[in-house]
Amino acid sequence: MPSNSRLIPLIVASALFMENMDSTVIATSLPAIARDLGTDPIILKLAFTTYLLSLTIFIPVSGWCADRFGARNVFRAAIVVFTLGSIACGIAGSLAGLVAARAVQGLGGAMMVPVGRIILLRSIAKSELVDALAWLTIPALIGPLVGPPIGGFITTYFHWRWVFWMNVPFGIAAIAFATLRMPEITAAAVPRLDLAGFLLSGIGLSLTVFGLTIVGRDLFPLWLPFVLMAVGAVVLMAYVRHARMTPDPILDFRLLRHETFRAGVIGGSLFRVGVGAIPFLLPLMLQLGFGLSPFHSGLLTSAAALGAISMKFGAAKLIRRFGFRKLLIVNGTASCAIIALTGTITAATPYAILLAILLVGGFFRSLQFTALNAMSYSDISHEDMSRATSLYTVAQQLSLSMGVAAAAFIIEVTQYVRGDTAIMARDFSVAFFAVAALALVSVRQFTALTPEAGAAVSGRGARSAAE
Repeated sequence: MPSNSRLIPLIVASALFMENMDSTVIATSLPAIARDLGTDPIILKLAFTTYLLSLTIFIPVSGWCADRFGARNVFRAAIVVFTLGSIACGIAGSLAGLVAARAVQGLGGAMMVPVGRIILLRSIAKSELVDALAWLTIPALIGPLVGPPIGGFITTYFHWRWVFWMNVPFGIAAIAFATLRMPEITAAAVPRLDLAGFLLSGIGLSLTVFGLTIVGRDLFPLWLPFVLMAVGAVVLMAYVRHARMTPDPILDFRLLRHETFRAGVIGGSLFRVGVGAIPFLLPLMLQLGFGLSPFHSGLLTSAAALGAISMKFGAAKLIRRFGFRKLLIVNGTASCAIIALTGTITAATPYAILLAILLVGGFFRSLQFTALNAMSYSDISHEDMSRATSLYTVAQQLSLSMGVAAAAFIIEVTQYVRGDTAIMARDFSVAFFAVAALALVSVRQFTALTPEAGAAVSGRGARSAAE
């Protein structure tokens, strides 16, 4: 592989490492944060969903910002905002303060993730894209590998606030790395900003997701979540109508005409609804359900990241051998089965079996994501990469936030049926079974793909012809 195909993914991954580690660290620290702030651990789903919601709102404008101000400039500015948001999280003294700080982090992440991907997609030939994405995700996955044990160690033996403050040196290093080595990517023509579309999509998505998130607990009046979701749905319908009449909509649904991109957006979103619940459910189950310490919990959950990393070295070969359609169907089904299997874990489960389930589950889920990411852009032209990245990443973050909200809601319903607000280990079993069923729905979308889907990336079409 040419050195450029390795250097650029590694530069982008230096910032993604910080973001991915932060997400896994906060998951491990949730029970401790809840005790310190005097709130319910399930209510801290707001810290998860607010971050993801902030990503969802601002990601649509990230492609335009990259074209207008230069991808490298926006990428560096995003790292600065994310680092400042991390400092604010560390000094938060209430649930509201933590939620607000997470929103600031989300603003930085909204520019950092898709703009980094734009730089990668515009710098790498399609024939090298699978390998480049694998190189990108290996360093980025080190965050989820070391994040849980580091976060657990800090939370157990020091204080949870340090899990946010440790982002500062990483942020400084990432800014310097991007300044010295990242190429400047510019667009030949910058379309006008779809301001009306940005406002409609942002308001519609925020009202809908926030309404879904606050269903259940007595944080707000019973009627408020349903009003928010109803108004959000109306605003989103207004956006769909607006997008049809606008030459350059901020979220361009016309890109869904591509078979591979449509399957990646719709099927990938359904899969992520189930998978997005795992980082929220697993640490809570190990700590609140089984009584493990944050450090012990973090050591166990890092096994999933280790499985994900081990997959990356063979992803390209598997995709080229089986093609996207067959791989997504078989691997997606296996991934959902392992999510459901996680729900059978009890406090008496031997650690060898628990680690095996987490390790294999991480392997299959990571393979699914790598295949989805590569296939989705296989038929997208370079001119449409910014718009495609915006739509794809919005769908990705929206589905992840819905996964967290759905998991929390399932636990709350289980508690309501039991007539007890105390969290029990079996509550998490029900939640894992439910989100596995949700993720399994995605497989139907992949069955509609043709065997040659994504051949420009996988090389499967040329291979089949030669055979």
